[in-house]
Amino acid sequence: MSTARAARRILIRLGAMAAAGTLLAACGSGSTDAQDSNGRITLTVDLFGTFGFKEAGLYKEYEKSHPNITIKQTDTQEEKNYWKALQTRLAGGGGLADVQGIEIGRIASVAQRQSDKFEDLNQYGAAKLKANFTDSKWGAATTRSGQVMGLGTDNGPGAICYRTDLLKKAGLPTDREELAKKWSTWDGYLDLGKQYMKNAPAKTAWIDSIRSIYTNVAGQYKERYYDSSGKLIYQDSPAVKEAWDLSVKADRAGVSAELAQWTPPWNQAFAAGSFATLPCPAWMLGYIKGQAGDAGKGKWDIARMPGVPGNWGGSYLSIPRAAKHKKEAYELIEWLTAPEQQAKLFTEIGNFPSSVPAIAKVADTEDPYFSGAPIGKIFGDAAKQAPVQVLGVNDQDIQEQITAGLFEIEKKGTSPDTAWKHAEKGIDNAIG
Repeated sequence: MSTARAARRILIRLGAMAAAGTLLAACGSGSTDAQDSNGRITLTVDLFGTFGFKEAGLYKEYEKSHPNITIKQTDTQEEKNYWKALQTRLAGGGGLADVQGIEIGRIASVAQRQSDKFEDLNQYGAAKLKANFTDSKWGAATTRSGQVMGLGTDNGPGAICYRTDLLKKAGLPTDREELAKKWSTWDGYLDLGKQYMKNAPAKTAWIDSIRSIYTNVAGQYKERYYDSSGKLIYQDSPAVKEAWDLSVKADRAGVSAELAQWTPPWNQAFAAGSFATLPCPAWMLGYIKGQAGDAGKGKWDIARMPGVPGNWGGSYLSIPRAAKHKKEAYELIEWLTAPEQQAKLFTEIGNFPSSVPAIAKVADTEDPYFSGAPIGKIFGDAAKQAPVQVLGVNDQDIQEQITAGLFEIEKKGTSPDTAWKHAEKGIDNAIG
């Protein structure tokens, strides 16, 4: 999601009495207070975007095998709103769920700055799971002293999702292999977009927003905002420069629908068919299905992304120190992130596994919604080739400010130089 998931949700709850209760619960790991008279426990899960657990029926499956457990999920669509609210509650110690989702762009902050706010999952036996995960997924959530701050859910290898009906009406090819050759580079992708716009069906554009280009191009580099030593490098980063310049080029080419991502108009555009292509990490598949609905089935397809495969997003499940049901929460997240469940999530929703055994399980998966696209191979190949990204403590904040600058260019006509200066000022304010 951000992950970029990318999109995400929250419910703010609890007052002074509940806050006091969570502080008491924080005194002991594995506490089982607040059971009902029958000994049942309600586990609260607070997420952003579409993790897919509920949609794939995993909660119901877990509750069936654990009759004393009820799972209550709350959501925030936009991750930045979720993170802001989570920080407020971490500072106050109250209103926290038993399980909190963490975006990949935030996990370095949790591991390096907030390890005192979250449980070390090693104390519940997480160390034995290390071999289940890719090295980068496991390492990003591990502190320098070896504490494990979360278990990985998915990764975000990228591709291009496209509407075959719109491309056909514009006189362009629709075969996924032919398209992948034509847009083997981002310049090729933009050139094809210009061709599309000459004969585009009414009220449609080539891409949803130039920010889609930025996020996916930047995701094709190992270093974006920080180098491997932890030094802030975004101002001189080749990844940021290429991604920014290509986004500006897309704006000048007039191929964008100029939609603000994760807003109601953007959501409605999926069903309306307002854009023909969308750079899409694997987790976006579930989002597209949810917004485009049954009417979109068979109209979408997927092809390889231009350039070197990249990664956008991926998430973790963590347990706050102030959680009420820590032991039960750990048992749930261990189960949700196990290979079997990760494989099912990919098959049902499209979230690509971070579990090594699960990746092998889904290699031959096809998706009928996306015209039978071999999503196991497309995203599997992308995951193998994508760079292992260097993650910094303020990755997400930096990206949000840069994409806000691009939104100024796209919607307000701000010059690129001025928009970049605004982005730099926003970054300074956001990270201090």
